[in-house]
Amino acid sequence: MTGFARRERQFPWGLLAWELKTVNHRFLEMGCRLPEEFRSAEAEFRQAIAASVRRGKLECSLYFRPAVLSSALEVDAELLASVMQRATQIALQAGSPARIDVLDLLRWPGVIRDTVRDHTPMIAAAHALLADALAELARFRDSEGSRLREALELRCGGLIEFAARVTDRLPEVRARMRTKLLDRVAQLVSEFDRDRLEQELAILAQRLDVDEEIDRLRGHVTEVRKTFDGQEPAGRRLDFLMQELNREANTLSSKSQDIETTRAAVDMKVLIEQMREQVQNIE
Repeated sequence: MTGFARRERQFPWGLLAWELKTVNHRFLEMGCRLPEEFRSAEAEFRQAIAASVRRGKLECSLYFRPAVLSSALEVDAELLASVMQRATQIALQAGSPARIDVLDLLRWPGVIRDTVRDHTPMIAAAHALLADALAELARFRDSEGSRLREALELRCGGLIEFAARVTDRLPEVRARMRTKLLDRVAQLVSEFDRDRLEQELAILAQRLDVDEEIDRLRGHVTEVRKTFDGQEPAGRRLDFLMQELNREANTLSSKSQDIETTRAAVDMKVLIEQMREQVQNIE
């Protein structure tokens, strides 16, 4: 399911911002972009995201803007004195006065000490902010899920309506088939074993009977609606039910001896295909 969420917060040591984007995908595919300071916690971030998002192609990005430190620079006095001493010695050996540039001294590796930052509170803050972003993403996806459910419910109603039409036509189809077969037999032979013919008619009617397919189709629609109300991720289960619905519609079409029943089966397959496309978007 598509979704977007962004959460940012200012801390004394800098600004953190999570940005999450999801698009439709059959499985969970995740990509993370993290600043170097947070690389050590990537596995934990991925685990938290996977617990909230089960399906979709997800892009998650963490942005970090450090705060400007107002404290004085820390200078390694011993290293600075050593550098100056060595520069003076080299100048004396070369026979020329030492010309020392202060900025060059400050650029010497290690003269200005790097402030060692404790990343533990930063990572903890990133976890808390990620939880907020995932909650926002879930609300976004829930809203889209409600719209998808309405679309699927509408098509479930259409399947039940087409199934009812087929059921209503069954007595007429059977009677017409019986009359047609009797007329053909009468044209071929003047005398025939009526009991034997009745047996053959019964066997033929059983082969062409679609009551079982209609019942199974209705049962699958009921399962689809029950899945909507479940608490577990429904995407894969709905995907399986779409396959079962399509199988029943195909069998109904292959058994059909009536143009209206065939049309109803084709209309069912159109609805099922529309549902199948929507189901690919559901977690």
